[in-house]
Amino acid sequence: MKIDFQKSGGLVPAIIQDDRTSKVLMLGYMNEEALTKTQETKLVTFFSRTKNRLWTKGEESGNFLNVVSISPDCDNDTLLIKVNPAGPVCHTGTDTCWGEVNKGDINFLKYLQDFITLRYKEMPEGSYTTSLFKKGINRMAQKVGEEAVETVIEATNGTEEGFIYEASDLVYHLIVLLTSKGYSLDDLANELKKRHK
Repeated sequence: MKIDFQKSGGLVPAIIQDDRTSKVLMLGYMNEEALTKTQETKLVTFFSRTKNRLWTKGEESGNFLNVVSISPDCDNDTLLIKVNPAGPVCHTGTDTCWGEVNKGDINFLKYLQDFITLRYKEMPEGSYTTSLFKKGINRMAQKVGEEAVETVIEATNGTEEGFIYEASDLVYHLIVLLTSKGYSLDDLANELKKRHK
C-alpha cells in the first residue's frame, strides 16, 4: 500500500468505520509513522495535530479501535479503516463523533453468509453446518420448516426471548438452504428490492 503523504503536507485523512454496522465513527489524520504503528499494533493510531505527537485512540479511555482492514482511496491520499470499537468513540462519550447511536448488527448476516459459504466449500469435520450440507437438500428444507413452525409457536404462544431465539434459528437454516441451492441473502435482497417498487 503506497500512500501519498506529501500531497497534503505529510498527513492524510483516515475515515474510521465500524466493520459490523458500517457506521462512520470518526475522522482523524495519520502521518507515515502513525500508519505504520497502526499496521503493527492493529490499534488505530493517529498523528494528533494539537498534541503534535502520535496518539493511539483509547490510550487514556481504553476505548481502542481494533483494526479489521485498511484501504486507500483511488488517489492514495485518504484511508478507510474498518474497526471493531471497544467502546464509545467520541471524547464526549457518544458512539460516534457526530453523536449518532452505533447500534444494530445487520452486517453480521453478511458475515454469517460468508461463514456458511466457506463451510460449504471446505466441509470441515465436526461442524454442525457441514453435517447439514452432508444430509442433503431434503433434510435442510425440513429443518427450515421445523424452525418456521417453532417460530410461529413462539410468536403466538411463547415468550419474546423464545421468539427471537427461534427466528434466529430459522434465518440460520434458511441461509444454509440458500447456500446449498447456490443462492445467498443477496439474492433475497435483490428480489425484495424489485418488489419494493
